[in-house]
Amino acid sequence: MNSANLTTSSSAALEPILSMDMGLTGGADFLSFMLGTELYGVTLSHVEEIRVWEKPTPIPRAPHFVKGVINLRGMIVPIIDLRQRFGLTQYEYLPTTVVLILSAREQEQKRLMGLVVDSVSDVIGQGDMPLHPAIGESMVVPFLSGILNVGDEVMSLLDSDALLDMDRILNEGQA
Repeated sequence: MNSANLTTSSSAALEPILSMDMGLTGGADFLSFMLGTELYGVTLSHVEEIRVWEKPTPIPRAPHFVKGVINLRGMIVPIIDLRQRFGLTQYEYLPTTVVLILSAREQEQKRLMGLVVDSVSDVIGQGDMPLHPAIGESMVVPFLSGILNVGDEVMSLLDSDALLDMDRILNEGQA
């Protein structure tokens, strides 16, 4: 994947991310982002696009963490606020707030979903860094694929397929 595949509305906040060299070598590449003070990552190959925050069209009676939908080149894309989905404190949307458009395959069809995050940090190559199993009992654990040490920080790697599972989203909304 190269930076040409990551598009956005014009925003100075995203210029450093969009100009990064995406050609990292080694293990998998991850896009890291912040939720509060916590560092998270998703597999870069699942990232279709990074967009600046725009208020989506609300959906009546949707789960509280579903902010609404957007029309993305003719496709209706649900927008999920990860802070709310993970039970974190409410956050004001700032100029650094972005929406990661992720893709997943479901029954031979490509499915897109937008995830609202506080800010995008970096593209990280796994290289020789060991991936540790996810442990704990927080609301985030069912969505984790592992933990990666990045310098002196710990990055929680999210499982894109679990995050984009519509059945799980609808069940959470009914709970």
